[in-house]
Amino acid sequence: MGSGHGHSHGAGHGHGGSAGPSPGVIKRMAIALGILLIFLVLEAGVGLWIGSLALLADAGHMLTDVVGVAMGLVALILARRGSAAAARTFGWHRAEVLTAMANAVLLLGVAGWVFYEAISRIDDSPDLPGLPMIVTALAGLVANVVVMVMLRPDAEGSLAVRGAYTEVLADTVGSVGVLVAGVLVLAFGWNLADVVVGVLISVWVVPRALRLAAASLRILTQASPAHLDVDALRSDLAALPGVCGVHDLHVWTLTTGMDVATVHLVSDHDPQWILDSARTTLASHGLEHATVQVEGTVDGRRCEQDVTW
Repeated sequence: MGSGHGHSHGAGHGHGGSAGPSPGVIKRMAIALGILLIFLVLEAGVGLWIGSLALLADAGHMLTDVVGVAMGLVALILARRGSAAAARTFGWHRAEVLTAMANAVLLLGVAGWVFYEAISRIDDSPDLPGLPMIVTALAGLVANVVVMVMLRPDAEGSLAVRGAYTEVLADTVGSVGVLVAGVLVLAFGWNLADVVVGVLISVWVVPRALRLAAASLRILTQASPAHLDVDALRSDLAALPGVCGVHDLHVWTLTTGMDVATVHLVSDHDPQWILDSARTTLASHGLEHATVQVEGTVDGRRCEQDVTW
């Protein structure tokens, strides 16, 4: 950047100063984890006892619920407690994104296993008692609905919570499917319903897992936020009075709700005025956390670092 060329830097907010997720979010995640653990044991136990693929499929998805909520809970705790560490200027916020990606992989893995097992049972569907399926599915459905109601308010503000919520939502549909299968087995003795429901659960969850993986991957690759028009932002910055150049504009997402930007502006005007105007413009695009460098000119030439990326 060079000294004596009138450079000025500014940031919308200091790095590492975020308080992280609220204690209320962490408490709700902890309660949800306890509820899911209880019903995971119930579903898996009954599924193994009667040999129901639909129940085992639902238990498999509930296992991903448990793992997802547990990892999400750890990520939220780390994000809250580790954000002030000097060695981690952005804290542990990115842990939420890694958690969501792991959740998506788990969902896809369980879906693949259930689909494979269902295909192998098409010609050899075991006799199943319908009543235990119905009772267990109802219990699982109640557990999932309770957890969904608890997590829904925080799902938009945290990718970790959204990942857990998505898995619980998928498992809720699975519980409904098991309930339907149990009714068909009990009323008509149609044991193949168990296999059909297992396949439907697998097919239903795949698109949701892929969307969660895509959202996580977009953040991990530091792509610009999908809702933000970078070209419009560049134009608005270039249109500021006194700005004669905009370069090295980078916009990315640290984690859900935390978009970050850096930009260099070339100007002969008062650096502080340019800096304040740029901050206002960035904030209008939803970028409250931004670092702005104002570069002066020397003999008509702009002062800047050579940046190769």
